[in-house]
Parts: sequence; structure tokens; C-alpha cells
Amino acid sequence: MHYQDSLHVAAAQVNARLGEVDANLDRHLEVIKEAAGRGIELLIFPELSLTGYGLAGNVMQAAMPREDPRLARLAEACGAMQTVVGFVEEASPGEYYNALAILQDGGIVAVHRKLNLPTYGGLEEGKWFSHGSELTQATVRPGWSATQLICADLWNPALVHAALLPRPTVLCAPINSASGIVSEDFSNEQNWLLNVRFYAMTYGTPVIMANRYGPEGQSHFWGGSRILGPRGEVLAEAEDREQLITATLSRTHIARARFELPTHRDADTPLVRELMAGYR
Repeated sequence: MHYQDSLHVAAAQVNARLGEVDANLDRHLEVIKEAAGRGIELLIFPELSLTGYGLAGNVMQAAMPREDPRLARLAEACGAMQTVVGFVEEASPGEYYNALAILQDGGIVAVHRKLNLPTYGGLEEGKWFSHGSELTQATVRPGWSATQLICADLWNPALVHAALLPRPTVLCAPINSASGIVSEDFSNEQNWLLNVRFYAMTYGTPVIMANRYGPEGQSHFWGGSRILGPRGEVLAEAEDREQLITATLSRTHIARARFELPTHRDADTPLVRELMAGYR
């Protein structure tokens, strides 16, 4: 089978109106139209992009099942472009997940539920959401696949390692990061760059990080969305505003990076499993 060497990708650095799903839906449709017009094949929105972040007790009002017609409308608008949007999934009455809908060809390809719910600093997700329990990977084009991790998922190195062992060609990282939300001394702005650059370089895997930009209540979401190549190099970085950033990834460059630093080949999963067996 012939695989195309390049993939055109984008991160949508947009803000969201808290709890106003219909208004946020309209903004998504605008960005999807722009991205499709620019030939994008994989588009990533921030975490909870359809709802905003600080929902607290209003999670139930913002939630929707996978069958919600608004998700179907977005999927229809995407056409062949795979698009990742953040939403609150209602799995059953009273069961809600911080989730991603992976949309393509008029349907929902998959849903990723956030695995690592932060409950530190100003973060209270474990109070409002159920924990996801599965990793997600989706084919974008022949020879191109993407795995999705949401924000704090990427601060559990074991989760990232497990997600990248199947060798996806792209890591999608939708986040909702506000300045000072962890503590006054922990810089989200500096440490997120360190985080995603480390994973991109170590695993030879491009990373598409999509953060919000703008206010929500007393919080300021600092943006910094970026697309990294397989050596951790910055291919595109957003300015301090709402913006669609784009880059072209190369399968050849990914192969070369992984051949020179064979993290996947040398992962030695049986040994790691044996070493971890004694820990609970």
C-alpha cells in the first residue's frame, strides 16, 4: 500500500463561552470551515471546547450523549478532515466524562474519556467527572494514526508511554491550561512546553497541543498552542490571541527520528511489566 508522506494538521486556539454549547458550536463550525479551506487533514480543538472548563455543578446541563444532533452536525461539517472536539459526555443518567469526540466522514470515529482527573491546586475534576479507563487511537489517513490524551493525562508518564507503545504517528494533546491554576510557583506556560517537547523527542512522535486563549471568570487561559515535530522542534506556535495554527508533518521525518532514537523498539515491555508487578 502506498502511504502519503505528508499530513496537514492544525490546532485551533479558541476561547469558549462557559456553558453556552450552541454559541461554542457556531464558533467550531467557523473554524472547521476555515481549516477545510486550507486543506487541513487533522484539526484539534482544546479540551472541553464546546462547554468551557469551570462548569462545576453545571456539568449536567452542558452534557450530551454521543448521539446528540449537535455532534452529528459537526461531524457532517468535517467531511474527510478528522476533527477532535472537547465535550462533556453523558454516558448514562448522572455519569459524565470530560471527553473528546473524534469526528470524520459524517460520523463519530471514537470518543476518548479523560483518564487522569486532577484534584490539586485550583482543579476539581475528580469531583464532577467519572474516570475514563481506555486509550484511544484512530486512523487519519492510510499510514497515519493519532492517539488522544487530554491535559492532565499527559502528566502521568505511564499513561503517555502506554498510549505511544502502539506507535501512532501523531499525539493529539487538547488542554485547558490557565495561568497559576496549579500554584503560584508552578509555571504552566514553561512546564507545558517542557512536557510536550520531551514526549515528542523521546518517542519520535509529533505533538499537536491545543490550548485556549482568553478569560473565563477569574481565570486566564494563556494559549501557547503549538505543533511539534518528531525531534521536539517547534513547527508552529500560536500568538497571544485566538488563532488557527497549521503545519505539515512528514512520515519520513518521523521514521528517521524513531530509527535514530529507537524508544519504541527498546521499550522492553515484558521487563517493565515484571518490575511493575510488585506495585499496586
